[in-house]
Amino acid sequence: MANAASGMAVHDDCKLKFLELKTKRTYRFIVYKIEEKQKQVIVEKVGEPGQSYEDFTACLPADECRYAVYDFDFLTKENVQKSRIFFIAWSPDVSKVRSKMIYASSKDKFRRELDGIQIELQATDPSEMDLDVFKSRAK
Repeated sequence: MANAASGMAVHDDCKLKFLELKTKRTYRFIVYKIEEKQKQVIVEKVGEPGQSYEDFTACLPADECRYAVYDFDFLTKENVQKSRIFFIAWSPDVSKVRSKMIYASSKDKFRRELDGIQIELQATDPSEMDLDVFKSRAK
């Protein structure tokens, strides 16, 4: 179904892959892309459970917007293994204005389709989503 605000539909695969990440931990991350011609959000890339944070950030283009989900593992102060699912709205300063507007207007509806997001980040450059940011927000 198309989103009235932006006209973007969400491909079923987006929700299915997210569900697999959330329930089965099949993936470490998922990168989503808006296909303007088809007016829908699609899965661009998935990361295997063994892939690192660096592998994830390497999948985000330096000059194009994307949505992403990252399953972040960490240890609490009590030494307990935990995990948080992050939603990242990647909108680099150097990306096209039209692209930024489309991603911004579609973000809330798309995010609502992914039931189970725990933390949301908006990033315009890599420093706004480095590992320290994840660690400070994950607590």
